[in-house]
Amino acid sequence: MSDERRGYLYGLTAYTLWGFFPIYFKLLQPSPALEILGHRILWSVVFVALLLTVMRNWAFLGRILRTPRLLAGVSLAALLIGVNWGTYIWAVNSSRVVETALGYFITPLVVVLLGVTVLHERLRSWQWAAVGIGALAVAILTIDYGHLPYVALTLAASFGSYGLIKKRMSLPPAEGLFVESGVLALPALAYLTWLNIDGGAQFGHVSATHTVLLLVSGVFTAVPLLLFAGAANRVPLVGLGILQYVAPILQLACGVLLYHEPMPPARIAGFGLVWVALMIFTVDGIRNARMQARNRAAAEAAAATATALPAR
Repeated sequence: MSDERRGYLYGLTAYTLWGFFPIYFKLLQPSPALEILGHRILWSVVFVALLLTVMRNWAFLGRILRTPRLLAGVSLAALLIGVNWGTYIWAVNSSRVVETALGYFITPLVVVLLGVTVLHERLRSWQWAAVGIGALAVAILTIDYGHLPYVALTLAASFGSYGLIKKRMSLPPAEGLFVESGVLALPALAYLTWLNIDGGAQFGHVSATHTVLLLVSGVFTAVPLLLFAGAANRVPLVGLGILQYVAPILQLACGVLLYHEPMPPARIAGFGLVWVALMIFTVDGIRNARMQARNRAAAEAAAATATALPAR
């Protein structure tokens, strides 16, 4: 198997696992969202710490602690991913799986807007068209829900902003996840301790299966992320961009087919517009990537020809 094919396999596996996350988090009931989030954070720290120990890779920690700007960036990333995880868990267990799928469908459009507003990037005309259609879809869904689809918008904004910060820090996935989870670990531990003292903890009081599922939440968090990192190093950016739609498609299928969440006509129309926007966005991205590749090849060919010409 070629390296690129292996990358596609890693990416498809990662996004498939993320796509079936609603099933996993539904199994963690009757634990409330904050208890699930607390365990997810703590066991992520434990699992990744074991992984880093096996890899003998702890040198990065000193660099982060000695760099205030990097530490501040990691702390902000931790806050954003904590909001994302908590919102997602709460939404899944509040029968809003369809809205979580919408959030990850519109995330690429939010990332584009962040590029414009934060990085001052310029959009191509088709990208503006995709963003405009996405905005129209949100307006239709707002009318359908009777309020802004705040779960979807929170997921898209938090994950898009998290991705932007991660890109600027350029930390490897395992190291980044450890530090981010570590920043959140003390509040998580404090909350879980208070929950146990108060008598409201479900961990260890529901069933052996429920306890084990909470214990392995760190594995379920880290493994898809590491697979994604393996894919990102092997798959072209365009291919990775197309793969990212696997997860929300599967989440939408879970919401509609497994949990029978409603999809009235207006909601179907809103999702349809989102898909149109994503198709435009993806096709434009593919065309632009091919154009840049042709330009690079032409420039390299011209440089090679110039080098081969005899000096006059």
